[in-house]
Amino acid sequence: MAENERPIGPYIALICVQLSFGSFPVVGKVALSVIPPVGLVGFRVGITAALFVIIQALRGRFWLKERIDYLKLAAISLLAVTFNQLLFTTGLSLTKASNASLIAITIPIFAMTAGFMLGTEMLRPIKVIGILLACAGVVFLIDPRNASFSSQTTLGDILVVLNSLSYGIYVAISKSIVMRNGAFRSIMWIFVIASIFCVPLGTYSMRTVDIPSVEPVIWLCVAYTAIIGTLVPYFLNAWAIARVEPSTVAVFVYLQPLIGFLLAVAFLGEKVGIKFGIATLLIFAGVFLVTRKFTVREK
Repeated sequence: MAENERPIGPYIALICVQLSFGSFPVVGKVALSVIPPVGLVGFRVGITAALFVIIQALRGRFWLKERIDYLKLAAISLLAVTFNQLLFTTGLSLTKASNASLIAITIPIFAMTAGFMLGTEMLRPIKVIGILLACAGVVFLIDPRNASFSSQTTLGDILVVLNSLSYGIYVAISKSIVMRNGAFRSIMWIFVIASIFCVPLGTYSMRTVDIPSVEPVIWLCVAYTAIIGTLVPYFLNAWAIARVEPSTVAVFVYLQPLIGFLLAVAFLGEKVGIKFGIATLLIFAGVFLVTRKFTVREK
């Protein structure tokens, strides 16, 4: 595709991904007041896998095109869902939210580096500058002084770093298989395979919960995290991965803190000042520099 064509579809999809992921902590926190973290992961993965299977069965596009793709998607599933969600959920419970937000800025760096090493990413200077610029915006917005990288949070911090590495590699390696099988079919198998691990773990963790006493609002929050916070963003992310470079997909992660702040303004009455404005300019400038060089490399 020529550079001057620049379809906006993938970028709109990636913004929607960040809106979905950005709303998850607010709703997920309500669910986690009753549901244990691993249990919530089990619900998210199990419900999402079941819905994808139903949709694909109705569409008649269930099986993958090549047998080797099942093994490839099994490996991708571990990185994209099983490791990603379990590492982040467990890590978040052992560290501060500000620590996790700062560590998340490594995702695009991991994705770009892995993509370059695998030959799916062109390491252009302008792209590196863009990622660093957006990274600076997030650091400025969150303020590292709010983080506490002490011995009490070390294990949690390490788990969140591994989560970022896992997700970054997933973004870098999944492009070709998603292009070959389609986003919906690929992401369905990713979640079906992940459910083999996550659902039993989640079921086991729910043994201490008095399920009949769980209020309906909690189940609504669980459903929201599964559909809006998981199914929608994972599908849109996979669809975008097939159309843009790994670093472009990953750099949109930097929009999540902005979305979180805006949600706080809209629903919690918080106010934003000049600091938010400067951070917004830095992040959007970085995203612009990464996306302005959009090309699809010919195979």
